[in-house]
Amino acid sequence: MPIFIKTEKFKDKTLKLSNSERKKFLLMHKEWVKGITNSGHYIHSGYLINDKKMPGGGGLLIFEAKDFLTAKKIVENDPMIKYELVSWDLQEWISIDGSQPKFSNYLG
Repeated sequence: MPIFIKTEKFKDKTLKLSNSERKKFLLMHKEWVKGITNSGHYIHSGYLINDKKMPGGGGLLIFEAKDFLTAKKIVENDPMIKYELVSWDLQEWISIDGSQPKFSNYLG
């Protein structure tokens, strides 16, 4: 099953939100990920930090999907994307040696 990676960075308008407003959307994102996980599918989400352990480097989402179109449909349901709070990119990950990790479930 192909593995996809979505990277994202907050847009300027998102950085201008108050902490409480931004937190509201981040909680929505966490619930979205939790819902996918609870349905038995493989997905992992997190944020990037710098050498001082400060967030702001963006976010990373790793998941399986049967193809690029399915992967795109999945990430387009992320509240951070639905509300246009991040700029994002989606890529399929290919291992150098051609091997793929085996996950028990997938998004299809």
